[in-house]
Amino acid sequence: MLSLITLSLLALGSAVTSALPTTTTTTGSSSWPLPHNITGESQAGQTNLTTAGWGGIHVHDPSVILGPDNHYYSFSTHGLVVISRASKPHTLDGDWEIHGSVLNKKAAIKNSGSTDPWAPDVHLVDGTYYCFYSVSQFGSQESAIGLATSTTGLGAGSWTDHGKVIASSVNATRIPLNITNAIDPNLFIDPQDGAAYLNYGSFWGDIWQLSLGKKLEHVKWKKGATQLSYDPTPPAAEEGSYMNYHDGWYYTWFSHGQCCGFNASALPAPGLEYSIRVGRSKSAQGPFVDQAGVELTAGGGTIAYGSHDYVYAPGGQGVLSDYYGRDVLYYHYINTNLDPSYADELKLLGWDYIDYVDGWPVLSY
Repeated sequence: MLSLITLSLLALGSAVTSALPTTTTTTGSSSWPLPHNITGESQAGQTNLTTAGWGGIHVHDPSVILGPDNHYYSFSTHGLVVISRASKPHTLDGDWEIHGSVLNKKAAIKNSGSTDPWAPDVHLVDGTYYCFYSVSQFGSQESAIGLATSTTGLGAGSWTDHGKVIASSVNATRIPLNITNAIDPNLFIDPQDGAAYLNYGSFWGDIWQLSLGKKLEHVKWKKGATQLSYDPTPPAAEEGSYMNYHDGWYYTWFSHGQCCGFNASALPAPGLEYSIRVGRSKSAQGPFVDQAGVELTAGGGTIAYGSHDYVYAPGGQGVLSDYYGRDVLYYHYINTNLDPSYADELKLLGWDYIDYVDGWPVLSY
């Protein structure tokens, strides 16, 4: 049975910043905001369902988009790309209701992870909704990014799965697919010239960029590939990139550190859990640098949001533009007040506004 959970999260004092590596900088770390309160359904633990207990308020690697009905939709990892919809129009706060899945039974890709797709990225381009997704197994480079499309809306049953766009493995013949991990896709259409890019990657060479053709289904291999970000410190824990454009600057956001599988009695050292980092460039193809001037390909990345107060390991982020005239950063996180066990299936959707201060994004409530 579905239950309605209201998250009335009260501030517990000033934010406390985790110990951070000295090679990074932070933006607004002394005053990181708490996530906005949301309401919605919870099926947590009901793994017998098609959505595998995910959706509603519980998401991992969310992708949020405004639908044609003026309601916001989220798409997230697990549950065959579970779809949730805010029941109230024009708001991210809820009530988030579970509305089925993008895919039917499994992805149209031959991969051991085809029944449990990850990290969707959904965009509206020229009247068609594009949902890029990834299939893999935890700790494996044998991965692929697929694409489903819809011309009739965002609901379950409206999607056509086109299968593989790219696949990575140690035996891949295309560079850099032999040294990268084809998960965590992000489609970016350059507002300046209309060029389409697929940004992707996780560990194994971290984050790369490929050019896409007009139909967004195929890679323009003659354009080559560009590395956007790399952490030279093993295990190169970067993934989940997202690119946005604002006022002449391109921003590459990514998640850094351990995403999940936490043991409450043996957490990673402070700063090694997920945090949201960012760099900027005057070109969609980089190079991107952090606020200290360090290139992202040299381990740079300004920490825009990290663990503080009851927020733990925020990541899987994306940017929603023009939400009441402002940009929004959305993400998943663990609420340690509500979930002292740090369980993956209880991760929550969070969001905050983005202010741009001297061209650098700073989050605010």
